[in-house]
Amino acid sequence: RLLCLGHGLAARTLALLEKQDPALPQRLKKENVMILINLAIGLLTMMGCLIVQVSFSFWSFRYALRQAGEPGGNGLFPGIRTLLLAMVIMMLGNFLQIALWGTLFFWLGEFREFYEAVYHSAVNFTSLGYGDIVMSSERKFLGPLEALNGILMLGLTSAALLGILQHLVKGQQQLHGHRD
Repeated sequence: RLLCLGHGLAARTLALLEKQDPALPQRLKKENVMILINLAIGLLTMMGCLIVQVSFSFWSFRYALRQAGEPGGNGLFPGIRTLLLAMVIMMLGNFLQIALWGTLFFWLGEFREFYEAVYHSAVNFTSLGYGDIVMSSERKFLGPLEALNGILMLGLTSAALLGILQHLVKGQQQLHGHRD
């Protein structure tokens, strides 16, 4: 007999599978519920990470704008210092987000040691995906959600740093334009 795989499993196919494995409908129901629970947990955590990211990005921008407006704030070395400190501020925000995910994994009981939870979180957040530590099958879906979140947040970090760099270059051009 052929499995009917049109837009989903047909009722006939489910009936055949249920004959082979009577516990299948219960397992499918439990898996669907866990996906929804993990999706809700992941999306809430992602929103928290976005708040952290935006806060640290604005903090970095304000710092860069203040530094550029101070006497002696323009120039190559002050500009590099400003960009480096802005990068450190935003990376601290990224580390805070990694710790947030790690705390979630630890709280959910996925890891016995906090260090392991944060390490696993860092591997997910940076999308390295070593695979040396794997979460339980019930919580595995949180890993890709964190990886997606990490890609987005690291992209926002890069964009913010580029914005600061553009602001510094614009300030340099205006400074040299007045001297010519």
